[in-house]
Amino acid sequence: MDKIELKSGIEAILFASGEPVRAERIALVLDADEEAVLAAGAELAEEYEAAGRGIRIVRLNDALQMHSAPEHAAAITRALEQRRPPKLSPASLEVLAIVAYFQPVTRAYIEQMRGVDSSYTVGVLTERGMIEPCGHLEAVGRPTLYRTTDLFLRTVGVSGLDELPPLPEMSGSDAAVQLQKKVDQLRAAEEAAREMEQASAEDVHTPEKEEPVTP
Repeated sequence: MDKIELKSGIEAILFASGEPVRAERIALVLDADEEAVLAAGAELAEEYEAAGRGIRIVRLNDALQMHSAPEHAAAITRALEQRRPPKLSPASLEVLAIVAYFQPVTRAYIEQMRGVDSSYTVGVLTERGMIEPCGHLEAVGRPTLYRTTDLFLRTVGVSGLDELPPLPEMSGSDAAVQLQKKVDQLRAAEEAAREMEQASAEDVHTPEKEEPVTP
């Protein structure tokens, strides 16, 4: 399969899926090498961005996903009448940071770091798809292990966990602060894009004032 056919196949699969698809799976069905799939995905991502397309392709660990360009978030929300997802609470960010940097972890480990019961927050983050169960610890009671998801990577704007800021001496609250900065940066970019879009729309629809004619 040549590169054009490979790119076309990747586009078709990602468009039809709407969710992250593992490069290994794409390589299997397209009879290609996994590294070739990731390389082709990276080229497509660069081509889309360079051309100012309304869609993007992102790499999430060893998976690829197609999604809309972030600068069109406001227009998509209005067109589809979607509400913006609720912001994460400080408690949720703290738990999310602990999972992100120490995964896989149990709820008991999270609670040990935070010093408070975290069952409700873990449940909320699981329900929102930010963390997920990934097995059981080989210990008494076999407690559930949790890890972050691809949605988490999308939310903080990174392709993999290795892109998170290094935190050599970190407590749970320190991690939460760093993670909050990442989330705030992403939201600020979205807000700026939304304001620019609204300003452009107002400029288009605002009629020019006519100068009075002097007799």
